[in-house]
Amino acid sequence: MARKAVIAREHKRERMVAKYAALRKKLKEEGKWEELDKLPRNGSKVRLHNRCQLTGRPKGYMRQFGINRVTFRKMALEGKIPGVTKASW
Repeated sequence: MARKAVIAREHKRERMVAKYAALRKKLKEEGKWEELDKLPRNGSKVRLHNRCQLTGRPKGYMRQFGINRVTFRKMALEGKIPGVTKASW
């Protein structure tokens, strides 16, 4: 599991992106690049990184389920994800 501080930092970035989204869009449309540079860097959507909702793992993230591959496999084998079964042919 990821450190609590890393997960908290990511949540803080998400809040900051939401806070500055409208202002950033307005400044980009008007072409005011100097004012855009003065905004916080973490207010940019590009700085976000997908993380597993359960463990906080940043790698192996599956968008469709919102969790990483390791957690997905564990939950699928336990039958906790509806409609997902192990393939056999």
